[in-house]
Amino acid sequence: MSPSDNSIPQLFEQTLSGERRCLGKLLSIIEKGGEPADNVAGLAHQNAGNAHVIGITGAPGSGKSTLTGRLIENIAKVGKKPAILAVDPSSPLTGGAILGDRIRMDDLAGEGSFIRSMATRGHSGGLALAVPAAIQLFDAAQYNPVIIETVGVGQVEVDVAGAADTTVVVVTPGMGDAVQANKAGLLEVADIFVVNKSDRPGANDTRRDLDLMLDLGHVSGLEEKTGYRPPIIMANSLEGEGAEEILMAIDDHREHLAKSGSFQIRQEQRTLMEIQNRLELLIGSVSHDALQSESGKLILSEVLDRSTSPSEAAKAIASSIIRDLN
Repeated sequence: MSPSDNSIPQLFEQTLSGERRCLGKLLSIIEKGGEPADNVAGLAHQNAGNAHVIGITGAPGSGKSTLTGRLIENIAKVGKKPAILAVDPSSPLTGGAILGDRIRMDDLAGEGSFIRSMATRGHSGGLALAVPAAIQLFDAAQYNPVIIETVGVGQVEVDVAGAADTTVVVVTPGMGDAVQANKAGLLEVADIFVVNKSDRPGANDTRRDLDLMLDLGHVSGLEEKTGYRPPIIMANSLEGEGAEEILMAIDDHREHLAKSGSFQIRQEQRTLMEIQNRLELLIGSVSHDALQSESGKLILSEVLDRSTSPSEAAKAIASSIIRDLN
């Protein structure tokens, strides 16, 4: 049963007053998508804009969830209300999120923390809209900071990192993560590097590899453009070592963003990316409907008969869509 237009504002008001169950219901609406999700996102957008958004990413098994748990434990100790959005792989049977991350964090999170798992469902299409909307909903509900913990290195991680003010990339020794992070493009989005499981052999070698890669970025002029070099922090999340240093680095990066004017630039980039993602999904939906129409089927038959090329067919359908819009 879908929520009525009247129930969403009521749930939103109760969420703003601190009702955690109402917040959970609104997050479920956002994850399902559609017009109700757009209504929630619109209300959240009007009341957001204050939270510091932190992205934590890295290869599977690098200890991201345990590290995130240590961070929120320290954040909660100083009286803040952190919210955690754990972007999980989907169950192949139900399509829902696997709740392992949430279970690992629950023991460390304070009562004021809020942890939510969100399923990737095998692709980033819905994720591209659900993540920004969930972040703004947490923001509107006065949770700060908002932490996004992702499933592993890949395109989803780069996309989700684009939704954060500060991105923490977690690597581990002996797994080639420094090189893989470079291949995945994460060096370009990383604001802080954490060498987790630093008690293992090869941890110093991993740090050295990251330093060398950052030096290459220095040669290319990246550091000069931003005025910032990502720090490399050694940590052992199982023992809680390095958590305070990571939080200090996060605070330092936020100060850098504020002083350099980059904070507003990143917010503008995030907003532009969200609009673009929404626009692409809308265009994709309209294009799908156009292909299923009688005129679309006629054009398809012409392509199959080799009398029209696919590029000419696409241009013809695009022209018809534009005419219909006018």
